[in-house]
Amino acid sequence: MSEQTASETDVRACAARGRDAAAELAPLSRAAKDAALRAMADALDGATDDVLAANARDVARGREAGLGDGLLDRLTLTVDRVAAMAQGLRDVAQLADPVGEVVRGYSQPNGLEIRQVRVPFGVVAMIYEARPNVTVDAAGLAIKSGNAALLRGSASARESNTALVDVLSRAAEKAGLPRDAVQLVPGTDRSSVLHLLRARGLVDLVIPRGGAGLIDHVVQNATVPVIETGVGNVHVYVDAAADLDVAERIVVNAKASRVSVCNAAETLLVHRAVADAFVPRIVAALQAADVVVHGDDAFAACAGVLPAGDDDWGREYLSLDIAARVVDDIDEALAHIRRWSSGHTEAIVTGDLAASRHFVARVDSAAVMVNASTRFTDGGEFGFGAEIGISTQKLHARGPMGLTELTSTKWVVTGDGHTR
Repeated sequence: MSEQTASETDVRACAARGRDAAAELAPLSRAAKDAALRAMADALDGATDDVLAANARDVARGREAGLGDGLLDRLTLTVDRVAAMAQGLRDVAQLADPVGEVVRGYSQPNGLEIRQVRVPFGVVAMIYEARPNVTVDAAGLAIKSGNAALLRGSASARESNTALVDVLSRAAEKAGLPRDAVQLVPGTDRSSVLHLLRARGLVDLVIPRGGAGLIDHVVQNATVPVIETGVGNVHVYVDAAADLDVAERIVVNAKASRVSVCNAAETLLVHRAVADAFVPRIVAALQAADVVVHGDDAFAACAGVLPAGDDDWGREYLSLDIAARVVDDIDEALAHIRRWSSGHTEAIVTGDLAASRHFVARVDSAAVMVNASTRFTDGGEFGFGAEIGISTQKLHARGPMGLTELTSTKWVVTGDGHTR
């Protein structure tokens, strides 16, 4: 599909419609929003064939354009993936509504009653690459939290996203939500993204979700507030006290279960005390899963291991590749993580409680796993129903972002004729 240009006027008009929709969404009851989400899920189930047909056209074009296997995997929808997206909407409908929650409340000595209450942001824009499932997740979470959603996927998924937004918006409107609660931002070229990023006063929040290039472009060009969702240069550290059977399962799962996602492991660190026993074992297990190991000298002694350098330690492969090295102790592992981590997720495999506490206290990432795969850093696995992304920032939202992270707060002060 050739790129489509949208003018600043077109993009700002889309955002203005979203702002009008947000004003109608904010006061809706939980029952009304949940009914709309269930209607959207049913409509998506009913439109599976149409969605898959649109997606097949995107995938075919992506393959012809030479998209890598990881990006093609992110782009591809199946019957099961569409069903999972619909179920995600139903799961979100079952979650508690954060809007109206009293974060804190108290009475002043003069009798004023003060409450801090959760409210929607208003208009939330998502800019994302390849993955059409983000379209559904973002729409569902935005509606449940009372926000209007402006969705700007990549050109590679334009037909898939158009089909999905058409299904979702029609179902939402039929269920009583405003027509423009969910919109696809016009245009597929970079100029439409710039117009969206500079729609200050119309867009309340932009969330980029994708590779480092996309995130950097958004952060550097936005005048609208941004919450970054981070690149996943994720580490697994196998400690001296690790159960090596457990360690093998976790490492192989963290790397090979799905390589195209941000919570997949990209670097393996092994304590020298268990290296003789574990290194050849894990290399064999990873190679059996078709993973190419890029290792230091200790790993390079195994057949088929490629030498690793700085390009490997700092890289998010998103492929069947992993960097690996042996460290002298837990503090050397922590130093490596501090140097190279993107702040997403790190894991330790150990049977030593003191070692796990030491690791958890010193790792400065959004999520830390103890004897569990890094693949669990996910909104669904955290019980959020779905996620809008995984933030590696430290302000407001960090880690998987669900409903609560899509709200702000306002102060409600109630008096009885009080004056100051």
